Amino acid sequence: MKRLEDKVVIITGASAGIGWATALLFAREGAKLVLGARREAALRALASEIVASGGSAIVLAGDVRSERYARELVELAVSRHGRLDVAFNNAGTLGEGGPSTDVSEAGWNDTLAVNLTAPFLGAKHQIAQMLHNGGGSVIFTSTFVGHTFAFPEVAAYAASKSGLIGLTQTLAAEFGPKSVRVNAILPGAVDTDMYRAMNDTPDKTSFITNLHALKRIASPQEIARAVLYLACDDSAFVTGTAMLVDGGASITRS
Repeated sequence: MKRLEDKVVIITGASAGIGWATALLFAREGAKLVLGARREAALRALASEIVASGGSAIVLAGDVRSERYARELVELAVSRHGRLDVAFNNAGTLGEGGPSTDVSEAGWNDTLAVNLTAPFLGAKHQIAQMLHNGGGSVIFTSTFVGHTFAFPEVAAYAASKSGLIGLTQTLAAEFGPKSVRVNAILPGAVDTDMYRAMNDTPDKTSFITNLHALKRIASPQEIARAVLYLACDDSAFVTGTAMLVDGGASITRS
């Protein structure tokens, strides 16, 4: 049996990387997808691929920093499918980096807006709908950076992604009694456009690779399988977790 058969799922940041891979996996598992990101052409290409393979996907392009957009994604799911069962708040940004003494206020604020405020706004409307359905699963994409591992010159990124863990725990405690589960995944390095932009030399990629106990980085598909676990009933007794999917980076010292 497909693990997400007829489940209605919102995925943000679906136009590339982890979001794209998760959408394809969820479609194969029977989900009815509502896909969000800024790049409409990429979203439509993804949806066309899913539909051509017999799946279900609709798209709504927009800016996750907008509460109106968060509300519209939920409204689209309900208008088309009558409910919302799962939300994967995956959209994110590296934001402004560099020495923390040089980071601009605007750069700091924008990074938090995308990585922390936007997931909160998404969950605010997603959970409100799930309460009408009798429950659901909300998942955030955090990171091991700023939680079990520190890099210099990524203060806004680390702070915003760490904030998601506190948000996860609070929402899990608040809405657990009403059967809404809330969890976060904390990936290690993943082979995405964002990763390649940061690690654009052999020395950089070698350094990052060797941080992991597995001595490799993850594929987006591997992270997607972890998200599937948190989305489906296999994790029915799991909530409030910051689930490391980091290839052992958090425990490696050699």
